[in-house]
Amino acid sequence: MIADTPASDRSSSLRVVVLFNQPILPEDHPDADSEHEILFTGKFVQRTLAEAGYDVRSLAVSRDPAVLLDGLRDLRPDAVFNLFEGLADFGDTEAHVAGILEWLEIPYTGCPYQTLCLARGKHVTKHLLAAAGLPTAKFFVVEDIPVEDCPLEWPVIVKPATQDASVGVDQGSVVTDLDRLNDRVAYLLDNYGPPVLIEEFIRGREFSIGLVESPELRVLPVSEILFVEKDPDFWPIVTYDAKWKPGTRDYEATPPKYPARVAPRLRNKLETLAKRAFRLLGCRDYARVDFRVRGSKPYILEVNPNPDFSPIAGLAGGLESAGISHAQFTVDLVQRAFARGGKASATMRGAIT
Repeated sequence: MIADTPASDRSSSLRVVVLFNQPILPEDHPDADSEHEILFTGKFVQRTLAEAGYDVRSLAVSRDPAVLLDGLRDLRPDAVFNLFEGLADFGDTEAHVAGILEWLEIPYTGCPYQTLCLARGKHVTKHLLAAAGLPTAKFFVVEDIPVEDCPLEWPVIVKPATQDASVGVDQGSVVTDLDRLNDRVAYLLDNYGPPVLIEEFIRGREFSIGLVESPELRVLPVSEILFVEKDPDFWPIVTYDAKWKPGTRDYEATPPKYPARVAPRLRNKLETLAKRAFRLLGCRDYARVDFRVRGSKPYILEVNPNPDFSPIAGLAGGLESAGISHAQFTVDLVQRAFARGGKASATMRGAIT
């Protein structure tokens, strides 16, 4: 689906295509909230760039890759603002789209193809972190059931290894014995497929750090998820409901704090680790690193390239804490993409006559 967005009256404006994934899940699907949110974010980016004077178009892509190729050839962008998060049932397409943009030599915002490939697999990222000497919780991966033994101490947390946005994570994700572990693995295999990641559950505080290149790598103020629910049977974790469903118990029990109250020594540790993780995975433009801290020791939970770009999401909160306008950062990303452009403009503008 291709749609025009009102643009500047200046005919010489550079053209930016805002690329995003057309939602494929029905609105009553339990995972629909995270997928449909992209429509709101896409409109915000389109409006922001149009107000900045760019010739802005939008391109929504679903299952047919021909829509992407034909749309790019028809629209002939000078740069793409890449909001494509992957199809809900085929997450690898997030990286595939970035790879196609690179193949066509079209400059685009956000992290590159290789980074998206690596980070899509939580287990792959954890292997890289561990190999680089960066702290992450102990883990193992399973492809099928039964799980005969758990080499980790109880409790453990069980996640789909290739999903993001807390998809597949709820209060049943933390388990305390082998029977419950097998039940949870079976549920995830049925709903999301292999592999399944099983991690040591780290009790402690949870922090996130956004990182942006503007133009040098800059660490945004640390934010914290406050676990305010005191019920001992309620696990202090960031579930899908906690991220996407206002009014639910999980959402109300996990308010964010921007910026967090963090002792200087711990803040320095978190910032140093976040920068090392950003560079290890080859992130670009912006990313987020999530931590659990037990005592004074931080553990990297995951690295998120191209985290949620919504003006009400965590990255926006970090930008605001740093005194950076989300709208200005949106424009800055496009300018960075133009600077990487090389021969992309000539390639695409001359592709269709």
